[in-house]
Amino acid sequence: MSTQSPNTSKAKVSRSPGKNRAAKSAKGNLNGAIPAELFDKKAFKETVIKHLHGSLGTDENKADNHAWFKATSAAIQELVLDRLRSTQKSHYLNDTRAVHYFSAEFLMGRLLSNNMHNFGLFEVADAALKELGVDLSDVLEEEPDMALGNGGLGRLAACFIDSLATMDYPAIGYGIHYENGLFRQEIKNGAQIERPDSWRDYGNPWEICRPESIQEVPLFGYVETKYGKNGNIQKEWHPGEIVKGVPWDIPVVGFGGSTVNVLRLWQSQSSGHFNWDVFNAGGYVDAQRENVQAETISKVLYPNDETEAGKELRLIQQYFFSACSLKDIIRRYKRAHGDNWDRFSEQVVVQLNDTHPAIAIPELMRILVDRAELDWDTAWNISKNTFAYTNHTLLPEALEKWPVRMIEKILPRHIEIIYEINHRFMQEVERKWPGNNEIKAKLSIIEEAGEKMVRMGNLSVIGSFAVNGVAEIHSKLVKENLFPEFDQLYPGKLTNVTNGVTPRRWLKACNPLLSDLISKKIGDEWPLQLDKLDDLSQYADNKTFQNQFMRVKLKNKEILAKEIKALTGIEVSTKAIFDIQIKRLHEYKRQHLNLLHIMALYRRLLENSEYDMHPRVFIFGAKAAPGYALAKTIIYAINKIADKINNDNRVNHKIKVVFLPNYRVSLAEKMIPAADVSQQISTAGKEASGTGNMKLALNGAVTIGTLDGANIEIAEEVGDDNIFIFGKTVDEVAAINAAGYNPYDYYYQNKELKALLDWLDSDYFTPGQPGALSSLKNSMLSGGDPYLVLADFDSYSESNKALDEAYKDKSRWAKMAILNTAKMGKFTSDRSINDYVDRIWKLEKCKV
Repeated sequence: MSTQSPNTSKAKVSRSPGKNRAAKSAKGNLNGAIPAELFDKKAFKETVIKHLHGSLGTDENKADNHAWFKATSAAIQELVLDRLRSTQKSHYLNDTRAVHYFSAEFLMGRLLSNNMHNFGLFEVADAALKELGVDLSDVLEEEPDMALGNGGLGRLAACFIDSLATMDYPAIGYGIHYENGLFRQEIKNGAQIERPDSWRDYGNPWEICRPESIQEVPLFGYVETKYGKNGNIQKEWHPGEIVKGVPWDIPVVGFGGSTVNVLRLWQSQSSGHFNWDVFNAGGYVDAQRENVQAETISKVLYPNDETEAGKELRLIQQYFFSACSLKDIIRRYKRAHGDNWDRFSEQVVVQLNDTHPAIAIPELMRILVDRAELDWDTAWNISKNTFAYTNHTLLPEALEKWPVRMIEKILPRHIEIIYEINHRFMQEVERKWPGNNEIKAKLSIIEEAGEKMVRMGNLSVIGSFAVNGVAEIHSKLVKENLFPEFDQLYPGKLTNVTNGVTPRRWLKACNPLLSDLISKKIGDEWPLQLDKLDDLSQYADNKTFQNQFMRVKLKNKEILAKEIKALTGIEVSTKAIFDIQIKRLHEYKRQHLNLLHIMALYRRLLENSEYDMHPRVFIFGAKAAPGYALAKTIIYAINKIADKINNDNRVNHKIKVVFLPNYRVSLAEKMIPAADVSQQISTAGKEASGTGNMKLALNGAVTIGTLDGANIEIAEEVGDDNIFIFGKTVDEVAAINAAGYNPYDYYYQNKELKALLDWLDSDYFTPGQPGALSSLKNSMLSGGDPYLVLADFDSYSESNKALDEAYKDKSRWAKMAILNTAKMGKFTSDRSINDYVDRIWKLEKCKV
């Protein structure tokens, strides 16, 4: 079956002295795919000039950095498309079983540097452009981040499709071609302001429109019941609206350049035509109303769902990309197998990345029952053996639920199918637990307490042949707390695949200085065999290597310090600890715990100017959902407290606080190599995995964190002496909540904590605006402190003191940093993909 893959990882701007070896290594992996002459500087330079002249219509004297970016990208794209054609041909001729990765997010970042690294052409391109008087670093900065995701979910999807291509597995990623993505974050007077992230304003050199594969998606309308000649009931959906899905393909280049898969993204368009009659009659806006409504579907990632219209749009988005993708899969399947459905689930596996694409389950049933006219049991057997589901959260609010009335309005046939799936499933539950209505109510797809809701998590478990969590502790909690009855009903269905990150982007490309040092010490095979990093362990006590490792860290801190100055105007000392917390802004990730500790240090310094602590720069990067008021308050609080501390001469030689605006992949690539400390401080049992923790540790940052998500497995790998663990465990969190947690107990018993929280009520940090930060205090007191910030504060504070002491011992800290890098072999997305292949997908490699 012809497929293409999801992918990619991302790249970075600095040059590395070790690129010769990398180029030779990548070239060797190509098995002759790229002609040797294209590794020649002269030939590459000529190709860039050809595109500068012939594709862009300009010349060397007039071209600016953006033109050079476009021309250089076009030169690389020649190779990309040649390998894409070969890959698709191989997959088609071999009729491969393929994974189709459905995800609402793909946080791809920039591709030029990534693709050059994967083809082994980075040094060639650098030298060629230098001869043309162009700096490659400046050219790379011209590329906008593809605004196709928000956080870990989308970056994980990008890492996975990178690994799938690198490892020669047939795969294709499916998502939405967002016009504006999430949003571009600006900070005005400390507050987050959302602006459109128009990443495609000047075109994108990597994407290819495929109008030959346009799909049509029905919405609204009604369902007609008919009776066939044999008395069988037949359903016909008469939609009230048809929307077109236009596919845009982004090639995903595997490391070495042998396999190039595809990320296919759907853009919504009206299926109607521009109404000339209305336009000519003066209705200039009305003539385009249908087009505007249809195009809104792919306008923005995660529209604010605080309103009914926002909720409807999110549901339509999810159905739109799921329906387009399934139709696309079926089109390609039929090209090889005609109308014979017998082999569909043998050839096709669809991985649902969280519940966002769960509506694909009733959609496939609709196609099989209504269109292909298969009987229900045959259709259900095909469908349930096609889908696999990844659960990414234990938070109830993140397990999506949709009002029955809303699905009935937008997708009238699907609600009938969901009810039928549930009816048959309830019979199965009755056989397992006769007469137990309590279990039925819990497992039912339809929640009946209050307004009837469709539980997409339950639908995903029932309609899939495999369900996985994304870290050992998370998968254990999925079985024990979230879906225990499903685990009893379907033994073996619930499993674990610990997440991973691609080392090609998150070490080799984003941290070339460290990558080169590693390659000089242990060879250059580690990007494909990350467990080889363990060979660095033997040098952890070597003073010479410690000095080399920490010099690299210092240089990366110097690069980030310049970026901080450029973005915020704040000057920071590279001799300070660079303490970094980067992730989506959410209460459970507890940026406000970090902030309370910063306030505590500030207060201690004000009370005692000789307070013993190593200078530390606290660096944040995060976006808050537009409708998440408290998250936006936390961002405001970080910035206002930063303003006070950074301008207080009594303490700013010891503490600086930086909030870097518009956190995204390309900014993460500059922050992660510079980090001394990685903050992974979520409430135990709330973070599914975390992948930022892996990226930071891989680059030699030492983690301070709770026993949550992948932190537990990182601690097992690096050893207790090389990580700072604090806080309540999962069991202790459960016990404290069961006993009736009262945050006021901590407030009244801890004088420092009480003073910090009361400080938030004053106007000390917000002059002339007393109470501007009170909602943050209230969330931790009258709001019940749902994520146990106050309960973990003392432990967190003590762990930070231990961290501070460790950093003062330069040799000890260097050893810890080296071992964090050395012990990250487990956390490559290549290992994750192999686990998926072995436990769930059962794919075969297809060498191109």
